[in-house]
Order: sequence, then structure tokens, then C-alpha cells
Amino acid sequence: MDQLRSLIDNWILIAQGLIGSIGALAFLVAFMYKIIAVDPHSVMEAKRWIGRIVFGTIGVEIAGTLTHALIASIPSSIH
Repeated sequence: MDQLRSLIDNWILIAQGLIGSIGALAFLVAFMYKIIAVDPHSVMEAKRWIGRIVFGTIGVEIAGTLTHALIASIPSSIH
């Protein structure tokens, strides 16, 4: 059971790091596009994408935390 927990913990950390990195890059691209966009509709769409990126990144962090909490609630006597 400890090996399974370790494997899940490692995959969660990898996924959070990957999503965090991709989210940060996407945020920067959307923010730069918002700055250089001329059309008001494009600026509004960039702001929407920034909100989606932030919401998605926070969602991944919460999902990782909930997964850790669920794994920690499994009794260690189960093999």
C-alpha cells in the first residue's frame, strides 16, 4: 500500500508541476495578447481566457490536495 501511495503522490506532484508550468506560460501569453490587442472584443476574450487559466490552475491544485486527503484517510491496515 505504501508503494501505491508513493506512486500516486509522485504522479500528483508531476501533474501539478506540469499544469502549473503550462498554466503560467498560457497566462503570460494571454496577458501579452491582452496588452497588444487593439480590438476591444479581442481584449475581452483575452480577459476571459486569463480567468479560465487561473480557474483551471487553481482547480488542479485543489484536486491534488483532495487526492492527498482521500489517500490519507485510507487506514494503513489495508493491504
